[in-house]
Amino acid sequence: DFKMFLNLSDFKEKMKGKKVNVIGLGISNIPLVKLLISCGAYVTGCDKNENFKTDIENIELKLGKDYLKDLAGDYIFKSPGIRPDLPEFIEFVNNGGILTSEMEVFFDVCPAKIIGITGSDGKTTTTTLISEILKKEGYNVYTGGNIGKPLLPETENMTKDDICVVELSSFQLMTMKKSPDISVITNITPNHLDIHKDYEEYIEAKENITKYQQKDNILVTNFSNEVTRKIGVNSKNDVRFFSSKEDAKLSLDDGYICYDGKKVLNTADIKIPGMHNVENYMAAIGCVYDMVSEESINYVAKNFGGVAHRIEFVREIDGVKFYNSSIDSSPNRTINTMRVFDEKLILIAGGKDKGIPYDELGEHIADHVKTLILIGATSDKILKSLNDEIKKTGNGKDIKVIRAKTYNEAVLTAKENAVSGDVVLLSPASTSFDMFKNFEERGNLFKEEVWKI
Repeated sequence: DFKMFLNLSDFKEKMKGKKVNVIGLGISNIPLVKLLISCGAYVTGCDKNENFKTDIENIELKLGKDYLKDLAGDYIFKSPGIRPDLPEFIEFVNNGGILTSEMEVFFDVCPAKIIGITGSDGKTTTTTLISEILKKEGYNVYTGGNIGKPLLPETENMTKDDICVVELSSFQLMTMKKSPDISVITNITPNHLDIHKDYEEYIEAKENITKYQQKDNILVTNFSNEVTRKIGVNSKNDVRFFSSKEDAKLSLDDGYICYDGKKVLNTADIKIPGMHNVENYMAAIGCVYDMVSEESINYVAKNFGGVAHRIEFVREIDGVKFYNSSIDSSPNRTINTMRVFDEKLILIAGGKDKGIPYDELGEHIADHVKTLILIGATSDKILKSLNDEIKKTGNGKDIKVIRAKTYNEAVLTAKENAVSGDVVLLSPASTSFDMFKNFEERGNLFKEEVWKI
């Protein structure tokens, strides 16, 4: 069990007077920069955005396209989305420097129990459910990682009785040499293939969440997903499988989520819609079952209304309901979201292309959509998948397809084409980086446009 830092004070001591490069000055690295400066480190902030501005004192900035040139010093902290095997990083390490990240150091110095959640879909909702159930039970909970705030600066206030619930992306996991006390993998499907070399590398990164676990650590994972089932079967620790389709430790029986055959939660009590959310509850229950009462689980199920930008109800106008699911940045997520609704949908979709296949989407659009409004770079791919389905089966030939240039135009077009009883759904099946900083900004703009009507 290798630790670079024994605890936070050891980390602070070792940073004193060191030359540290922080690569990527996004929201998540700013608290890290402040922490490093407070330890007495000499910090160089490197970012390819040449217009980056900050009011932080005592930081040297390296901005623009050469931001990785001539890296020198003792440490590099890289932000998750930047590959660890860039030639500049390899050269730095060969010259005796250390390449790490905020998350890796957090795992070293955190005194509390860590629950880590990863997966291609459902990880933010599952992370939030676990946190909410533990809070209801009375635990002191810190939630962070890929969702919300970086946790390393918070470790100062943590004790061994606290619990950290951490969402972990494949990028954060790629370089990890430690695993959480309790790990959850919701599912694994092709994703982020614009940054990962291939699907194999993506799977390996996700697997790091359980790779370094001890015998008495827990892994909760999906029995119905081929990739995660294999990971679970090969794990040497306490593996708890969940499945809404097959027999597993957490299964469905007569409308109840059961743990080891014992009824725990009536699915009719779950406030957030969709079978995928039943599975998210299964994962959460598998994780916290030994630590909480069934009352806490049931309370959260009845009261938790969902995470913003995930099938979030915006408003109803003349009998037309508008939903924002801007988080749906892959075809798989959009497929799951469409399945939640019984009505035929007016779907707004499209965004940045991150190199993943859209072939399966067409069949589901044909089944669930009556009007398709396309916006953004993946519009052609989405339309091709629908046209392929129409050629193959004839299903979907009556769908009205409209292209929009702006979100204002997309929302107004949706309203014009809707009648009372319809559902308008933003579920882009693509990332937001063509027009926005992130999916939150995209979802917020959609909501603003809906409220302007």
